[in-house]
Amino acid sequence: MIKNDAWIKEKAEKGMILPFEPNLIRHSEELPVISFGLGSFGYDIRLSPVDFRIFRHIPGTVVDPKNFNPENLLPTKLHTDINGSYFILPAHSYGLGVALERLEIPNNITVICIGKSTYARCGIIANVTPAEAAWRGYLTLELSNASSADCRIYANEGIVQLLFLEGAPCNVNYEERQGKYQDQPDVVTIARV
Repeated sequence: MIKNDAWIKEKAEKGMILPFEPNLIRHSEELPVISFGLGSFGYDIRLSPVDFRIFRHIPGTVVDPKNFNPENLLPTKLHTDINGSYFILPAHSYGLGVALERLEIPNNITVICIGKSTYARCGIIANVTPAEAAWRGYLTLELSNASSADCRIYANEGIVQLLFLEGAPCNVNYEERQGKYQDQPDVVTIARV
C-alpha cells in the first residue's frame, strides 16, 4: 500500500527524512521554486548544492559498471542568479547529483523515486531508483537530459518525488545484507559492485 501524508509526517518527525518540510513549498522569499516537501502521497526531496557531476566521453574508453572510472565524471560549477542556484545539464547528457535530505527507511517500506513533472516537461528524466527496507543515507540522483537544449537543474529545490510503499517486513533487509550503498554520504556515490 502507498503511504499518505499523515504517515510520512509521523515517520519523518522520528527521523525518516532529515531535514523535513511538513508543507509543500512553492515559494521562497517571494520567488517561485520547484516545489519540495510533503505532498498527499509522497515527499519531494531537494537537490543538494554540494555535488553535481556530468558524464564525459574519454576517447577509447567505455563506461563499465563493474570497474567504474571516476574520470568519466566531471564536477560541475554551481551558478547563482535572481532565480536561484543551479547546475547546467548539457543537452543529450547525463548527470549525477545528491539529495539534500538524509533518509532512514523503515523495515517494511520500499521507496521509489520518480521524476517531477516540471523537469519532465523540459526533457529531464530522473531514473527510478529504489531505497530499500532499512536503507539509510543520502540518495545519489541520476538525471538525463533528453532534450536538444541545455537545462538548469536547481539546487535547494524539488528534484524527485519519493513514494513510500508498505509491505510485510522482509526476512533480510538492506542493512542486514550489508548493502553496498548503505550510509551513503552527502556527495555523489559512483557505481559499485
